Amino acid sequence: MRRKQKRLLLRIVLAIVLFIVSAFIDRYTEINKYIMLCLYIVPYAVAGYDVILKAVSNIRYGRIFDENFLMCIATIGAFVISEYPEAVFVMIFYQIGELFQSIAVEKSRKSIASLMDMKPETARVIRGGQELTVDPEDVEPGETVVVRAGEKIPLDGTVLEGNSELNCMALTGESVPQYVEPGMKAISGAVNLSGTLKIEVLSKYEDSTVAKILDLVENASSAKSKTDRFITRFAKYYTPAVVIAALLLFIIPSLITGDYSVWLGRALIFLVISCPCALVISVPLSYFGGLGAASKRGILIKGAVHLEALADVSHVVFDKTGTLTKGQFAVSEVRTADGSPSGPCMLKLLLTASVLEENSNHPVALAVYRYCMEELKVKDYTQIKNLHEYAGLGVLAEYRGERIAAGNLRLMQKLKIEVPEVETTGSVIYVSSNGQMLGYFIVKDKVKASSKETIERLKKYGVKENVMLSGDREKCAKEIAESIGLDSYHAELMPADKVNALETILSRVEDGKKLVYVGDGINDAPVLTRADIGMAMGALGSDAAIEAADVVLMDDDPAKIADSIKIGRATKRIVIENIVFALTVKAVFMILGAFGVANLWEAVFADVGVSVIAILNAMRTLRLK
Repeated sequence: MRRKQKRLLLRIVLAIVLFIVSAFIDRYTEINKYIMLCLYIVPYAVAGYDVILKAVSNIRYGRIFDENFLMCIATIGAFVISEYPEAVFVMIFYQIGELFQSIAVEKSRKSIASLMDMKPETARVIRGGQELTVDPEDVEPGETVVVRAGEKIPLDGTVLEGNSELNCMALTGESVPQYVEPGMKAISGAVNLSGTLKIEVLSKYEDSTVAKILDLVENASSAKSKTDRFITRFAKYYTPAVVIAALLLFIIPSLITGDYSVWLGRALIFLVISCPCALVISVPLSYFGGLGAASKRGILIKGAVHLEALADVSHVVFDKTGTLTKGQFAVSEVRTADGSPSGPCMLKLLLTASVLEENSNHPVALAVYRYCMEELKVKDYTQIKNLHEYAGLGVLAEYRGERIAAGNLRLMQKLKIEVPEVETTGSVIYVSSNGQMLGYFIVKDKVKASSKETIERLKKYGVKENVMLSGDREKCAKEIAESIGLDSYHAELMPADKVNALETILSRVEDGKKLVYVGDGINDAPVLTRADIGMAMGALGSDAAIEAADVVLMDDDPAKIADSIKIGRATKRIVIENIVFALTVKAVFMILGAFGVANLWEAVFADVGVSVIAILNAMRTLRLK
């Protein structure tokens, strides 16, 4: 416990001891009631002086109707009608509830704050041939940092020297270490498990993966859910309403019956019961716990509003590459125009493809480039001219006086180059020179192991439609869709076509339900933004993903799509349980109190007891499986 919590606990214990002493003297001695009043005021003041001060302070600033005001009216009123023990006990029990709430919130915060441990405190940078320990924010892109075994990687970069395994659990929730070697990317926040690494820094600290993640975590609770905002508005009007109701409960029957003390007591009981603490505390605590539970699994949700929306998902739309498939493409077959497996034609095909695909960032193009370089062994440094890339089609350029192109069938048709239509489930990259086909490459991707299981789980959770949007050819998209059990798919889509396809699917979503789009976060920013919930898959280090998505999955496991929906639904279910439970109990006890059936002790249970139960239920979100 924090120091403030320990002080409150000490006050509660002291107040209880003084209360017991006062109650003992009250029961077994004959003392003037004014002396007895003074004896009971001591434990009351020890337990609740801060509540009184807060109520007075809030009244000064125009914030009258809150739980502090209600507790002060109720307990001071109890003293007025000589219910001294009840007044003290109400205040002590209220403070016990406040302490319990504080501990619960602290535990919830720690579940998210534990992620902050990934933040690197220092960086060991090489300057002037020497290693200097500096703040990560002082390291510039292009500099080299040294990371020894057991240290956190301070900034995103590329490994220059050394081999090691990185613990990325705090980033991705994945317990299996990630192997890195020269040429591979190292992500800030990961822990170097073995060996010494020299890493060339790629970006400043504020643009690094760890900085973006921490910013998301720190600001996640600021985007309140609709339920949370409703409860805040509800409490704003509810509290003055019950104060007025309690006042009327005292005045009207008192004027009719003349029994002022009885109706004042009932009005005070009514006030104690009506305090909205259970709702005001438990609803945000539930969502805060849900955000923490998701964060522990490498699912970063940008606020309670998106966590709440995940509970109502009825349609999930997937990008194909890097989402349902591994995105690790490899050339499976090569054909030259004359069918020769080697010789000048093959050499020209490989050489032309390598100089073109080197200039593309598309994963299929990179697979072709890697294959060509492995076969050629030597790189051609001849400069290409007039390079132009057509999104979703391919690349054109001038090379050694020839017009060369590499791309899919649609690019060849656009350029009016005659090529054969190849029957395959992979991607076909044709290569041409001066309008003549040199040959083609067949590149294939693999479906992720958990993709089929994810679709099965989503259907089990009641998701009505699982759809794939792909720029790939019809046959390839169909094979993947059928193999993992998708409800439908759209193939051969240009980037702009994906938005149109999504609009069509959105028109089928019922009111109150939500659509999730899951993409790799690099080329899918427009679709991620248009969906009700944008979810970035495999988005480590991707600026586009972190900016455009509402939910960021810190590794590329599709199973976490289903996990996030399950956490969202479990959190919302707990919130509804608390709302129904609190309002039902309070309504029953308020009626009983108004008719004189419930006494002040039962009123305490209806207030603080309900709050404690609601908080305990809300804390279940921290342990969601």
